[in-house]
Amino acid sequence: MTKFSVNDRPVEYRMDPETPLLWALRDASNLTGTKYGCGTGECGACTVDIDGEAIRSCLVTIAECEGRFVTTIEGLSRDRSHPVQQSWVAEQVPQCGFCQSGMIMTAAALLRKNSNPSDAEIDAAMTGICRCGTYPRMREAIRRAGRVIRGEERIAAAPPPGIRPDDAARAVPALRPAEGN
Repeated sequence: MTKFSVNDRPVEYRMDPETPLLWALRDASNLTGTKYGCGTGECGACTVDIDGEAIRSCLVTIAECEGRFVTTIEGLSRDRSHPVQQSWVAEQVPQCGFCQSGMIMTAAALLRKNSNPSDAEIDAAMTGICRCGTYPRMREAIRRAGRVIRGEERIAAAPPPGIRPDDAARAVPALRPAEGN
């Protein structure tokens, strides 16, 4: 059994200690914001924060996480209020969105260490692959999040995640064929 903290909660996985953290998070904890991309640590879609470092969760076993603190995109902020999440929305970074949770976790770790990184430092940290090519918007979002962290700027709150259950369950009127069809 492997014990560590995930999103500020103690967890105990009764899985093979060599199980990649990615699969423990997704399959055992149902934290599906951490994405499987390549399985080789190249793409960065599976990036999580482990003890303050951006780590590719496909390359780390749960045994290696024993006693550590893991934060996933779900634990970064439950209401999307983290400055990186706010700036990501404000700068309209996502397109397909697949890489975004890993990119956001990487950016958050960078800004925790340095709230005013240079373009070179941003480029060096953001090594994940975005197939949509939103790198210029990511860079601007990271700069903007840094300004928020430093207290130089405010961003209005991003919309809450998802759809309210009562809106999703609302009855949709039946479609009737037009007369004469």
